[in-house]
Amino acid sequence: MPTTLTGSILLFVVRIIQVYNLLIFGRVIASWVIRDPENRIFHFLYATTEPILGPIRKIMPQMGLDFSPIIAYFLLNIIAKMLNSLI
Repeated sequence: MPTTLTGSILLFVVRIIQVYNLLIFGRVIASWVIRDPENRIFHFLYATTEPILGPIRKIMPQMGLDFSPIIAYFLLNIIAKMLNSLI
């Protein structure tokens, strides 16, 4: 059983993962809607999500569609569920 401080930290990390999943979803939607790569919203979403999506994209085979957001979403959810089980 984790201490209150450890539980609070784990809960905070889970919340960060949830926010990150929303950012990934926002990037996917923005890539369909925003055509200007200099757009500040798109640039923010790209800059915040690329550290996770880029490495996933490098190890995945080229398939015509970018499935890295889906893979990242599932991996982050697995991590969040594992952390939730520790709380």
